[in-house]
Parts: sequence; C-alpha cells; structure tokens
Amino acid sequence: MMHNIIPIAWICSVLYLGGSLVQAEGSISLNDGNVDAVLNGNDIVLVNFYADWCRFSQMLKPTFDDAGKKVSENPVIARRVVFAKVDCDSETNIAGRFHINKYPTLKVFRNGSMMKKEYRGQRSVDALYQFAEEQAKDPIQEIDNLSKLDELDTKKLHIIAFLESKDSENYKVLYRIANTLHEECSFHAAFADVSKGERLAGDRVSFRPANTKNEDVLYTGDLKSFDDLLPWALDKCIPLVREITFENAEELTEEGLPFLILFHDPSDKESVEKFHKEVKRQLLHEKSKINALVADGHKFAHPLHHLGKSSSDLPILAIDSFRHMYLFPHDVKQHLETPGLLKTFVADLHSGKLHREFHHGPDPTEAPPVPPKIEDNSNNIPRTDEPRPPAPQKGTSPPESTFKKLLPSSNRYTLLRDEL
Repeated sequence: MMHNIIPIAWICSVLYLGGSLVQAEGSISLNDGNVDAVLNGNDIVLVNFYADWCRFSQMLKPTFDDAGKKVSENPVIARRVVFAKVDCDSETNIAGRFHINKYPTLKVFRNGSMMKKEYRGQRSVDALYQFAEEQAKDPIQEIDNLSKLDELDTKKLHIIAFLESKDSENYKVLYRIANTLHEECSFHAAFADVSKGERLAGDRVSFRPANTKNEDVLYTGDLKSFDDLLPWALDKCIPLVREITFENAEELTEEGLPFLILFHDPSDKESVEKFHKEVKRQLLHEKSKINALVADGHKFAHPLHHLGKSSSDLPILAIDSFRHMYLFPHDVKQHLETPGLLKTFVADLHSGKLHREFHHGPDPTEAPPVPPKIEDNSNNIPRTDEPRPPAPQKGTSPPESTFKKLLPSSNRYTLLRDEL
C-alpha cells in the first residue's frame, strides 16, 4: 500500500490564516509554510489529501468544501474543528511526510498528530458535518458520582482522573491527551467534592484495563508534564505491539495502516519478547504509520501459505501492505535484533523499494545486503548462514495481501497511483 510514495504538505490553521478564508472556501489549502501552524494550532483538523487528475478527488472537492463551510458557521464546532486540504501533486513534501498514495484520503489530526483511522464514512455534506460534530464533543466525560465508575463498560480501556478543578494545569494536560487518544481509551474525570475522597494525596490519574474493575494502574509521574503523561497513556491505550486474532482482525484493518506481523509458535515466547523490544527501539516513531502485530502462526496458516511458508518455518516476519505481502529478508531468530534491520525493512515499504526490488532486483545505486558471516565450529571455515532470497522473476508479483479482504469497501472510492 505504500508504493511510489508522494510527499505531502501539512495543514493550515484558522488561527494562522484567519477564519474568513475558511468561511469563504470551506477548507484551508495547506503548504510547507503553514502546515505545522495549522495542525498544531487547532484541536482537530480533517484533511482531504487529493490529486486533481483523480476524478474521485474532483467529485469530493466541492462536497468537502461545503461541509467545511457549514462547520465554520457553527461556532461550537468551529472552535475545535477545522477542514483543510492538500494538493498532493503540488505539495509533494507533505504527501510524502504522511505516506499518502491513494486519493482522495481523509485523515484526522488531533493536536498535530495524525490519527491511525481514516475517515471512512459517507462522503456527503451531512455525513462530514455530523462527523465533525462528533469529533468536537468533549473528550473527557465528567463523573458526578463515583458509583458510576463501577458501571463503566468493561470491554473498553479507561483513563480515570480525580482532580480538584477543571481550571487546573493537570486538567489541561489531561484534556490534550484525551483529545488525541479518546478513540482508543475512554477518559473520565471527577472534580471538587465528588473526587475529594480519592485525592487525599493530591490529584491522581489511573488506567483501568479491559475486563477489570478493581485493578486500576496508577500513574506515578508528573501530572503537569504532557511529555511524561502522554507516553504512559499511549502505552496503556495503544500498546506498541498488539496481537491480531480472528476477532479483532477487521477492526485492525480498518485503521488503514500496513501490518508488520510476527507469525510465531505459541510456545515461542522469546521471539515475541525480542520483537516487542526491537519495535520499541527501532520503530517508535512509526507508530502512526504501521501496525506492529504478533500472530499465532498455527491459526494464521493461510497467510503463511501465500508466502510459501508453513508452521514449520516459524517464526516469520512479514509486511502486509493490503496489496502485497513481503518477507523480512533475514533470518528472524538470528537477525531480528541487528541494529537498523527492522527499521530499514519498514522504510523500504514506505519508499516503494520492497515492491520495486521484488520486480527488478536491488536498486542500481545500492549494493545488495551481505548477510553476516558465522564461523562454522566444525571446520573453522567462514560460511554464510542465511541464504539469499531467490532472484525475482520477470512478470511476477509479490504474494497478494490476505488481509485486504477485511478492509471496508462501502463509501470508499480511492485510487492508488500504482493502479494507473
């Protein structure tokens, strides 16, 4: 899904350009000069990444602008939500920055961060307006009686705060985090007298895992520090590595991000632990661009079959781009922890290199990677323990994605540049 990536320009802010432009055109045109100001200067920005040569982009453009104008005329919604657009052909830096390669793509940004889930609803003025209205709702639910905490949905993840006041710096920091993570976690806060009994040692915030009631995990850092509280909340609400199952596979595909999947034997805890460690070490900055997952290689035998592998080959690391699947070109057990290899594998997906090299072999400007040599203790002769992947065959394609069938298809008309 990430072939021949076109760099993109970010979004401009109402604060940066002035509300009159939004009301006149409905949405703000983003470029290198205003994108950061707009994205960082507004709570929520809905961005239409488009290409003029795409007829679907042309169809959406007036609808998107009309919806944006309607939003700008409602002060309650406009206070938090801004519509913006990026011409991906002219603003290539922005398109590349956000790995956009299908048009039109509608992305939501909160506090300057791109959300994983794309907008996949109906592309009508009313539907877009209703979506903005929903996004503008307060991300923190106020608790007026602590007994209601026992009634929280146990299937969801919850962040619970006991604070002295809504005017406090602690609340302002929590609000910014809730604005970013409210789709992953439900945020709740009790104030003043309601929370007094829970604030004997001062304001506090805790996390309640799914399927629990009295097992809350207390945050022990500085509540006034956004940079401290955000990583803690991210780790609780969105684990860096998640397990994919038949029950949650469709939900994960709906996030629209390529899968980086470690297929493993259920008894192989060591490989899973190494994968967690290396994703955290090498791919923390890629969290909004790829989904790192682990999968039971026996249950998910079908994807392995498409890769020409079986459960006897586990562990296996692969990327599913929702168009094709690509094998990690190194032995997982030996080289997963090699500095930079995992990061390069993902970077090669984003740049289109994986797809390109499958068809045409290594890029001419780069020498093919040489696997590290390992001493053979039996005769002390250096040998290469990792076979090179077979040379690509002309006219062949990488194995097709096995997860793309789970992608939502209704109300979605986008074109990949590779499909032209």
